[in-house]
Amino acid sequence: MIELSQEEQKMLDGEISKAASQSMEILVALGRIYGAKRMIPITSAQVSGVSYKTIGQAGLEYLQDLVEKGAKTIVPTFLNPAGMDSEQWREMKIPEDFAKKQIKILDAYAKMGIMKTCTCAPYFIGIRPKLGEHIAWAESSAVSFANSVLGARTNREGGPSALAAAICGVTPEYGLHLDENRIAKIAVKIECELKTTADFGALGSAVGKLVKRKNPAFTGIKTASEEQLKVLGASMAATGSVPIYFIKNITPEYNVEENVDEIVFGEKELEESKDQLDSKEKPQLVTIGCPHASIKEIEDIAQMVSAKRPTCDFWICTSRKIKELAIERGYNKPIEAAGGKIVADTCMVVCPLESMGFSITGTNSGKAAKYLPNLCKQKVAFGDLEDILYR
Repeated sequence: MIELSQEEQKMLDGEISKAASQSMEILVALGRIYGAKRMIPITSAQVSGVSYKTIGQAGLEYLQDLVEKGAKTIVPTFLNPAGMDSEQWREMKIPEDFAKKQIKILDAYAKMGIMKTCTCAPYFIGIRPKLGEHIAWAESSAVSFANSVLGARTNREGGPSALAAAICGVTPEYGLHLDENRIAKIAVKIECELKTTADFGALGSAVGKLVKRKNPAFTGIKTASEEQLKVLGASMAATGSVPIYFIKNITPEYNVEENVDEIVFGEKELEESKDQLDSKEKPQLVTIGCPHASIKEIEDIAQMVSAKRPTCDFWICTSRKIKELAIERGYNKPIEAAGGKIVADTCMVVCPLESMGFSITGTNSGKAAKYLPNLCKQKVAFGDLEDILYR
């Protein structure tokens, strides 16, 4: 039985709004399923189910119904990527009917008080919960980064449960909110040098398949940037539903169960993973930023394409705030001159690429390589940017 506070009981009883009552019902049901004894306050929420491609008409109607029932968020809340850049969807060649429905979804969320910040990498725009802070985030790569790199605490919420938590300001205390579940059940010994983002993507893709839902602990990784860690976590979340990982001397937590099984990952395994992800074909479009690109990544790409023009069109997917910063610093000029676009608030995985004439997409992301074939009917050209941009 879940013990509710007086305020939580008021929400459940409908004294706040119909939307709050409906939302608390979702949280109580979730808590009962997972044996939670109480609700705990959260400091932020991230809601998935934003692209019209993924939630469709039924999802749009669900959101509009919540608005009519008085839904208002009471903690800072932001969104996962939408299906397009709302300011340049025509330049992206997004079908007009799709664009109209997508805008209605964003408007519905805005009416609930949710920031129109559509990003899978909120930590790059200043939304960085502290060590031990409880949150309710839904996007798998953001969940992995928050738990692993920041040491915050969140389960991988579904879109409705994250939205319910945002409306009620609490979430059930179970799973990764508890110390006993933040422990590695398998060890991964790295015996190769990881140099590029694609290396970390290939590692994550392979390890996710091997560990499934077990939390892995890595040894042998000497250095890793936040950009590389986001790709590692995103790839493992995509292929193995891994919500937290630990790296010795790098992540803020390193908790490993005694006598765990160990996987050895060397140069042979790294090359095999890359080969499995890569169709070896020349991409029609290269998409960078899965999860969303940081300002550092955009700067590096601007320098790369200034020296040599890519052999295909390319997009850099990022948040609106990072795109504006990139324009302010002038990085957009060499990128656009080289046939590229910086697109905000969207991602190649939730964008209707198959309706836009593309069938072969290049990426250095293990997550994108996992999802592009099924969600967008794409063949994948996987590799380092120096390869796929000039293949």
